Amino acid sequence: MIKNRLECCDKVFYVIFRLVVGSMFFIHGAQKLFGWFGGKAMAIASLMGVAGIVEVIGGLLIFFGLFTRLAALIAAVEMLFAYFISHFNASTLAGWIPNMNRGEVALLYFASFLILLIYGAGSWSLEKLISKKEHF
Repeated sequence: MIKNRLECCDKVFYVIFRLVVGSMFFIHGAQKLFGWFGGKAMAIASLMGVAGIVEVIGGLLIFFGLFTRLAALIAAVEMLFAYFISHFNASTLAGWIPNMNRGEVALLYFASFLILLIYGAGSWSLEKLISKKEHF
């Protein structure tokens, strides 16, 4: 019954999902890259600086629906690296549990990017507006 009521709005919900994920990923990167939103700017040539570049550009591409699948693929790979480099620690029990090793955000982003990778930009995207189809 709930499914039937929600199916009429699935395209709207998906666009909202894409907009939220894209904007939050942009903000995540802007904290690292520019020091905005309470963050601390990192050197561009550092690992965190490169991550910030991927997050800012990827977040904007996802938000606007341009090359969404490609941006989601790159962002998903980055989030896996972020999880295993910065959060996962095989030597302790806490290192295996995302809520204890503070890796839950990286894994939630990873899962979100998998959804975006599968479904693309959706109906309402800049790429479809410009070229009438998705290229990636």
